[in-house]
Amino acid sequence: MIGGGINGAGIAADAAGRGLRVMLVEKGDLASGTSSWSTKLIHGGLRYLEFYEFSLVRKALLERDVLTRAAPHIIKPLAFNIPQLPTSRPAIMLRAGLLLYDFLAKSSIFQRSRGITFDSQSPLRPNITKGFEYWDAQVDDSRLVVINAQQAAEKGAVILNYTECTALAETESGWRVGLKDSRSGVERQVQARAVVNAAGPWVARLLTKLFGKKPPLDTRLVKGSHILVPKLHEGKQALMLQHTDGRVIFVIPYLDVYSLVGTTEAEFDGELETVKIADAEIDYLIEVTNSYFTKQLTRSDVISTYSGVRPLIDEEGKEATKVSRDYHLEPHAGRAPLLSVYGGKVTTYRTLAEDVMAALAPTFSNLGEPWTKQAQLPGGHYASESDLRRELAELAPWAPVSLRERWQQTYGSAVRALLSGKSSLQSLGDCFGGDLFAAEVDYLIAHEWARSADDILWRRTKLGYVFDTLNSGALTTLEAYVRTRCESEGRAKAELDD
Repeated sequence: MIGGGINGAGIAADAAGRGLRVMLVEKGDLASGTSSWSTKLIHGGLRYLEFYEFSLVRKALLERDVLTRAAPHIIKPLAFNIPQLPTSRPAIMLRAGLLLYDFLAKSSIFQRSRGITFDSQSPLRPNITKGFEYWDAQVDDSRLVVINAQQAAEKGAVILNYTECTALAETESGWRVGLKDSRSGVERQVQARAVVNAAGPWVARLLTKLFGKKPPLDTRLVKGSHILVPKLHEGKQALMLQHTDGRVIFVIPYLDVYSLVGTTEAEFDGELETVKIADAEIDYLIEVTNSYFTKQLTRSDVISTYSGVRPLIDEEGKEATKVSRDYHLEPHAGRAPLLSVYGGKVTTYRTLAEDVMAALAPTFSNLGEPWTKQAQLPGGHYASESDLRRELAELAPWAPVSLRERWQQTYGSAVRALLSGKSSLQSLGDCFGGDLFAAEVDYLIAHEWARSADDILWRRTKLGYVFDTLNSGALTTLEAYVRTRCESEGRAKAELDD
C-alpha cells in the first residue's frame, strides 16, 4: 500500500482485516498531505446535488452515519446555518435541495433540515433575517487517518511512515518493491503479490516516476485553502455562505476559540511539497465572510492558513468547482496487480476501500468478507460521552478538567492506554508547554508512529496553535525529547530484531 492518507490507511485496515499480509508505506508522516488539510467535514455534499451527483451524495450520506458511529470521539454532528441574501440561490431551490438531502440520508443520527430566522442577537448583518439549517458532521481529519492505521496494525498490518517507494519491478509472483527510509537513507526490497497506489495528489506523478512514462489517466489537481481567525460567533453551529460566483464558503467553529473559513478552489500545477495559500485567496475568503457578518475581518485577523491539493478525476472542459468528487480505480496494464486510486473524499474512504478489495479479489482466493461497516475504530469503544467522561474522571481525578476533556476528544477510549500506570500529574513527566506532558508524547511515539514535534503538534493533536504562542524554547525542548525517544526506540527495535 503506497500512501499514508485516509484512502491508504482505510484500504490497509480493510485488507488486513480480511486476512491479507499488508504493508503500508508513506514517504512523509501519516496524513501529512491532503488528508490533514481538508475542511474537516464528514458530509454528503449538499452542493453536489446541483451537479446531479445523486449517487455520490447518497453514498456519502450513508457513510456519514457509519463513520459517526465508528469514531464518535472525533466525529461530531454539527448544525449548518444557511443565511439568505438577495443574491443567494432562490429559497425554494434550497428548500427542495434540503428535502432531497434529508430523503437520501434517512438518518437516525442527524436531524432533518428546517427553515430558521435570525434575530437581533445574530452575528450576521441586520438585513439577513431568514435562512435554513441542516446537519452534517465535523471530523479531526488527521486523527481519522491515524486511527485507521491503528486499526490496520491491530489486524497485523505493518505501518511504515517516512518510508518512500522508490521502485516497482514485475516478477513472476507479483512485484519487487524498492523502499527507502526517508530519514536514514537505508534502502531495502520487499515482495508483494499486489500493489495499491493511494498516493493522493501524487498518484499520477508517482507512476511517471516509477515507470518513466506518463500514465494513461491523469489527475486534475485543485487547491483548497483555508484561513483561521478569532471566533466570529458564539454558538456551536457552522455557517454556509453563498457567494455571488455560485461557490459556498464554510465558517466553522474550531478548537473552541477559532473560526475556520474555507475553502477556495483553484487549479494547481506546482510543487506538491510546498503548497501555500495565495494572497488573492485570503482576500476572497475575507470578502465573502464580510458580506455576511457584522464583525468585519481584515488581514491582521488571520491567525493561520493552510492549503491542500485534491486529486480529482480529470474531466476536460469542466470548471474546478464542478469536477466530480467521486473516485475511480485504475488498473495497471501489466500482468501483476497494480491498482491506482484517483479522486475520492474523506467521507467515502471506507466504501472506496471495499471497492479496492473487490477489484483485488481475483488475486486473493481466500479473501475474507467485508467487515468495516460494523466495526468501531480505535478510541470509539464506549457507550456514551458522559460515561467516558465519568470513567476518565475516576481514572485521573488529579488531572485538570480541561486536560481530561482534550484527552477524551482526541483519544476517546484509547485514553485508558495513555493513562495506564499513571497516578498523579507528576507521573505524567515533564510538561513541554500548554498541557502536553512527556507521557502523552511517549504514547504517541509508541502507539501512533509520531517521529517529530510536527507529527505530535499538528497531526496527532492540534497543540501547534498553543505552541505558536509559547517561546521558541518550548518547541526546541520538545523536538530534542522526541528525537531522543525515537533514537532509543530505534535501538531497542534493532536489538529485538537481532
